[in-house]
Amino acid sequence: MADTDTEQSGVHPEEFGSAQVDAAALRDAELGDIDWSIPPEGSVRSSIQVPSGSLAALALGNPDNPAIVMVPGATGSKEDFVLMMPDLAAAGYFVLSYDLAGQYESASAGPENLVPPRKHYDYQLFVDDFLAVLESTAAPVHVVAYSFAAIVAQLAYVQRPELFRSLTLQSCPPQPGPSFRGVSRIGRFSTWVNGRIGGALLIWGIRSGRFVHVPPGRRKFVNDRFRFTRRRSVGDIYTLMQEAPDLRGILAEASIPKFVAVGEHDLWPLRLHRLFAQAIQARIGVYRGGHSPCETSPHQFSRDLIDLYAKANQLSQQDE
Repeated sequence: MADTDTEQSGVHPEEFGSAQVDAAALRDAELGDIDWSIPPEGSVRSSIQVPSGSLAALALGNPDNPAIVMVPGATGSKEDFVLMMPDLAAAGYFVLSYDLAGQYESASAGPENLVPPRKHYDYQLFVDDFLAVLESTAAPVHVVAYSFAAIVAQLAYVQRPELFRSLTLQSCPPQPGPSFRGVSRIGRFSTWVNGRIGGALLIWGIRSGRFVHVPPGRRKFVNDRFRFTRRRSVGDIYTLMQEAPDLRGILAEASIPKFVAVGEHDLWPLRLHRLFAQAIQARIGVYRGGHSPCETSPHQFSRDLIDLYAKANQLSQQDE
């Protein structure tokens, strides 16, 4: 009976997260409202040329160190990871994040820049951009991908697994097909609207605070970056998330370390995230808060990544 219960609930025997009270947890508990537009001390802004155009990037640490590429989700930006970057760089990693094509300071990047041009932002556009970013670093790379970008990272892994040192999926849509169907309140209506309307509703929900409640400083930054983000990119992403591929079988066979990071009050039920982690044979970390552990539990999340990467390094040394 115990095994059946475990399978149904998706519980994994190796679970990171906020259950332990340590220095990282105390630092997260003391987080206040901050100005998210201020980058970490010592970080460097740059642009990366990719198939869809120029992507705005932010990096911290020695470029000669093992690289961590952190990819924000729809309507997000590289700044979503600024609280994690110092911890990871201090642990000996080169940390790089960038804005997705069409988003915030990468708003000019889009399908019209492809050769030949295309009409819509599609999965392959985001995958090709992502692979170009990975190739700009000292691959293989530790990847941390957030929400929609977690789908992109899975697709990229299937195409170029040799570029990955590990794969962390933060708040990843846990079911294939129509991604939003498992979200409370809006799930049952999500398939009734097209991308343009769905994207507009998504932006409205974020700006109004209906989906998540955040401090004033965070809300100001989120609303400010919406002045740049292209609405068409958000609408196209909404459409893409209604057709999430099922790559669980391929990921389960992947030999690299895999980690699912999620807030205990995420958009999707925690049970679905645990089942997803179990299906791909990944460890799971459950943190206090909602959809954004990188914002609300950055020090605990960084702590767990550093531990994951240390184990990955041990495995690679054993294989040599």
